[in-house]
Amino acid sequence: MKTLYGIQYLRAIAALAVVLFHAAERSGENFAIGAAGVDVFFVVSGFIMMVISHNRQQTPASFLRERILRIVPSYWIVTSIMVFGGALGLFPNLVLDLPHLIGSYFFLPVPSPNGGALWPVLVQGWTLNYEMFFYLAFAATLLLPEGRRLAALALLFGLLVATGLMIDAPGEPLLFYTQPILLEFLAGAVIGRLWLGGQVPRTETGLMLIAGAVLAFAAIYLTNMDFSTAICAPLAIALVLGVLALEKGEALPPLPGLAYLGDASYSIYLWHTLAISVVLKIGLALSLPAPLIAWIGALAGTLLGILCYEGLERPLQHFIKHRRLVIRRPRRQPAE
Repeated sequence: MKTLYGIQYLRAIAALAVVLFHAAERSGENFAIGAAGVDVFFVVSGFIMMVISHNRQQTPASFLRERILRIVPSYWIVTSIMVFGGALGLFPNLVLDLPHLIGSYFFLPVPSPNGGALWPVLVQGWTLNYEMFFYLAFAATLLLPEGRRLAALALLFGLLVATGLMIDAPGEPLLFYTQPILLEFLAGAVIGRLWLGGQVPRTETGLMLIAGAVLAFAAIYLTNMDFSTAICAPLAIALVLGVLALEKGEALPPLPGLAYLGDASYSIYLWHTLAISVVLKIGLALSLPAPLIAWIGALAGTLLGILCYEGLERPLQHFIKHRRLVIRRPRRQPAE
């Protein structure tokens, strides 16, 4: 699969939006719309999985193994830092218990002892619980002929969301897997199918979709409007579809810096809150203005993510890829 730079740009923008959201939230500022970066991530994830599965012949086991090796190592390292830091008293507000720790390491929505919410020790890891669930569901569809996979995924997620609308069990793990946010993965998969069939809109339509989505996100931010999946999902879908229309029309400008941040987006997403926490403590001690703390925190979180991408994620993934190639390489037969 060739690099789709528009998708890389979106990954970078989504990660930076989430960083700004957390930096602003922790310093008392308002950039709640940055949380919509998660919606963009989920649509992009559905798209990528659909396109990858078309270009590679994979079994469910090989698909899951590849996803686990991509997601788990870095996530477990960050989670372990949080756990050890909490055990040593470095995070005084972090309460640890065994069921929650197990859920945190194995992507299960276990109620947190820190208030009861269904988030792991690394709070932003709640999105990875959804990612892993999506990977499991998508892996199951690989047992079917390619032409039936999207319909099967739509049926499963449709039934889950419909079930969620009929039950009332706030805070329960069952409700976690029946949220409408699941449909964002499905929407991304539909866009992936359109892309593979050459059915994405023309460049002009793509520009309108992007402009409409950006203006709508800006309006939500400027008016402090309450927003939800029902509002953000269509905007995220429009943004992804619009960018892909520009990609198809070769109308995207080359932005190497943004593409690089797309490569580093996973590490930025995982690590940024650690840097923000440090900046917040220093900023409050120095009585810095809240907006300045937020911006410094966002910059520090992004830089920490980049450092961890270069110093941890890339070497880890290179090692894993190399080991897999060595294991797969057939042994040479001795000469007779």
